[in-house]
Amino acid sequence: MSYITKEEAPIGVFDSGFGGLTVAKALREELPHENIIFFGDSGRCPYGPREPEEVKKFSLQICRWLASLNCKLIVIACNTATAAGLAACQLEVDVPVIGVIMPGARAAVEATRSRKVGVIATIGTIASGAYLKAIRSLDCGVQVLSLPTPGLVQLVEDELIQEYIEALDVRQARVMDELAPMIGGDIDTLVLGCTHYPLLYTEIKSCFTDDVELVNSSEETAREVREILTRRHELYQEDLPGKLTFVTSGVDTELRNRIASRIMGFEIKDVQFKSFDEEE
Repeated sequence: MSYITKEEAPIGVFDSGFGGLTVAKALREELPHENIIFFGDSGRCPYGPREPEEVKKFSLQICRWLASLNCKLIVIACNTATAAGLAACQLEVDVPVIGVIMPGARAAVEATRSRKVGVIATIGTIASGAYLKAIRSLDCGVQVLSLPTPGLVQLVEDELIQEYIEALDVRQARVMDELAPMIGGDIDTLVLGCTHYPLLYTEIKSCFTDDVELVNSSEETAREVREILTRRHELYQEDLPGKLTFVTSGVDTELRNRIASRIMGFEIKDVQFKSFDEEE
């Protein structure tokens, strides 16, 4: 894959599975003319329960590969991989690499009025303390209530694979049960600290009063990508729709096409396959 100019070069995006397509979708909406390559590591999903060193290894493999495709910027669209591998990836390649944690943390600090912020994420992300560190680096006075919610990830995965296996009221009950320790607290801002969670935005929002603002890290990350490319004079200026390339390590072609289409909102027929299993 070759590109004539740096502006025309693609933005690389990767996640442990398909949840990161919420970031690709946000990028598409924010930057409709940019070329995007998305890789979902479905064959090794989930990352959340894995050891940080293993997640870092996976992140480096994917980051090197995206850099070899001449990506002008790489987004780690996975909170667990951001926490475990962002620094290593930034040291490895010579293009900007950003994660989804700092954009979400910055938006939460800017949004909170009570200076009490909730964060829901996978076990790995919460255990890393990455959101706590990011928020405190911006405002040491903000109180952070963190809650691991792995059941929400599984709910999204099940729904994507099996086409809404739960009735709406049952899904809502499952979400409320998972969020129970956070509901009724005095937070006024809640960070959706996993790229799967925007797919449950309505169900999560209904668990809280109207004055609790939800921060979607996918949207915040897309805005940050625009800012970086603008400062670097690398925005693609041609008034043409960008090319979207979808790649996964999952093996079920029909399934991965259907899942990608559901998240992106339009039919996708050509999801490609790539495996890193044999690489060190």
